[in-house]
Amino acid sequence: MTIARLIEGRSGEVVSCDATLSVREAVAILAERRIGALPVFADGKIAGIFSERDVVYQLAANGPAMLSQPVSSAMTAPAITVSPHTDVLEALGLMTRRRIRHLPVVDGGTVVGFVSIGDLVKYRIDRIESEANAMRSYIQSA
Repeated sequence: MTIARLIEGRSGEVVSCDATLSVREAVAILAERRIGALPVFADGKIAGIFSERDVVYQLAANGPAMLSQPVSSAMTAPAITVSPHTDVLEALGLMTRRRIRHLPVVDGGTVVGFVSIGDLVKYRIDRIESEANAMRSYIQSA
């Protein structure tokens, strides 16, 4: 299964922010939307990812003054992305290897979606459960 199939049916909106936004304003978006990360754009292109982890690391390193800094100073960059044609298990492997939890989905230079490790793990669990049910049915019918 591809990332495109996983994200089909979602609303087209990807919550994001501009690199010039303050960390305080970006944190407010995370809290208001109850999300863990935002793709960050600079000059109309994806520049990085701003996540809860970035806030924690920057607070530990720079204290509360970092809240007034632009998101570009706190985000993880460059953004690691996948295409809609990427296999879900390939994306999951990428997240595991790179120790990241969010991936922008980019098609032709445009961000068309945003997936979290939770989205991919849910897909994997659903598939395993479906296979287990099919095996149970097969065994019971034999």
